[in-house]
Amino acid sequence: MLNLIRTDASNDDFKVLVKELDTYLSSVNGENDDFFRGHNKIDHLNHVVIAYSKGESVGCGAFKVLNKEAVEVKRMFVKPEFRGNRVAFQILEELEKWAEANEFKYVLLETSKDMRPAVQLYKKSGYEVIPNYEPYVNIESSICFRKYL
Repeated sequence: MLNLIRTDASNDDFKVLVKELDTYLSSVNGENDDFFRGHNKIDHLNHVVIAYSKGESVGCGAFKVLNKEAVEVKRMFVKPEFRGNRVAFQILEELEKWAEANEFKYVLLETSKDMRPAVQLYKKSGYEVIPNYEPYVNIESSICFRKYL
């Protein structure tokens, strides 16, 4: 059984998961890794969801507030050995509920076109592909999504 908690970026389990995520993304991002690292700082993330299985942190996600209507999903990650068990779906759903409860109208997110499981997750979760938004406009490896809450 999965236990989801709401917290913020000061959570130590979140910091550990993000380090693992950053290591993984370095191989995906290639020459654009420094660019993406610059846009994935966690200092000001006040809306973080962590998934636990049997007391172990196994996945995370967060959103940052963009304006009074929109949030952006950031730092979505599930440990490899827990993938395929709907952990990411449950984290994403919890983030959406939290954003909706705070009266945001829609969610934006960016991921790599090469991260096929992530792209599939977002499409299956009702996200629509949109033109890349700033700062990803000229990043060919990026794909951006939007979902109205």
